[in-house]
Amino acid sequence: MGTTSRLLSRLLLALLALVLAAAPAEAAKRIALTFDDVPRGRGAFLTPDERTERLIAGLKKGRVGQAAFFVNPGNLSTPDGAGGERRIAAYVRAGHVIANHSFSHPALSETGAADYVADIDRAEAWLEGRPGRRPWFRFPFLNEGRADKAKRDAVRAALDARGLRNGYVTADGADWNMEALTIAAAKAGKRMDMAALRKLYVETMVGAAEYNDRLARKVLGRAPVQVLLLHETDLAALYIADLAAGLRKAGWTIVSADEAYRDPIGTLRPDVPSAQGTLTEALAWEKGLPAPRWYDRADPKVADLLFARRVLHEEPAE
Repeated sequence: MGTTSRLLSRLLLALLALVLAAAPAEAAKRIALTFDDVPRGRGAFLTPDERTERLIAGLKKGRVGQAAFFVNPGNLSTPDGAGGERRIAAYVRAGHVIANHSFSHPALSETGAADYVADIDRAEAWLEGRPGRRPWFRFPFLNEGRADKAKRDAVRAALDARGLRNGYVTADGADWNMEALTIAAAKAGKRMDMAALRKLYVETMVGAAEYNDRLARKVLGRAPVQVLLLHETDLAALYIADLAAGLRKAGWTIVSADEAYRDPIGTLRPDVPSAQGTLTEALAWEKGLPAPRWYDRADPKVADLLFARRVLHEEPAE
């Protein structure tokens, strides 16, 4: 190779290095795991005590250092809530945190603002001073008043006055529906393909994270820390380590809820015609993105068909 060719080659390599250095690296995908309705009624497979033990062990196996458990203290008085205070304390001892999900799980659109706030206060009185408590409130059903903006704003102001932040969700795979399907199948005496159930659970929850990451990047121009909505279900207890592995395989880093709720996305309060659902969906709606702005498997009509075919090996009637 002549001198001119060597100089040209070096110049091209230098230019390539400059281009690569100037190209922005793809933002990392980060996600926190959160669980609602604690203590939750029993599912198809485990007792409440077994579920907590399996969930704590699964989170440890999955190297999830801190998840958040949103508590409904009113559930403690139910038969399945017996021993729930001890189980909640066990989550905290394992390194996880707890926050407010209301006392009795009302829907804001069906409840007066004053009564709704009183229910929040009742839960907060139970949480106050407990180890692991965080000043976050998650709306039951992710219902922030729907079309009633006056009620929405009244509750937002009440949360501000109490130093509580919205424990928002950015990704939702409707795991509660899959849990309900397993309970119904067990009651009907149907055989469930447990390997297929594990695969469907992991695939669906990872898919929720992936969908909302793409949507958030489109809306915000960046990748916020995602907050995945799960529930304290038997499915989580059985498969949370598999879910953690599935997320990492898809390129996700699992972070603490504390880190997730430091993301600037939490300061946003989108003004949309109906306030219910994930924060990602609301921001996309506010920006004018057309529907659908939600993960397709969050629709029970889609999820039920997948469950019937893959877990029950049934072909539902039209």
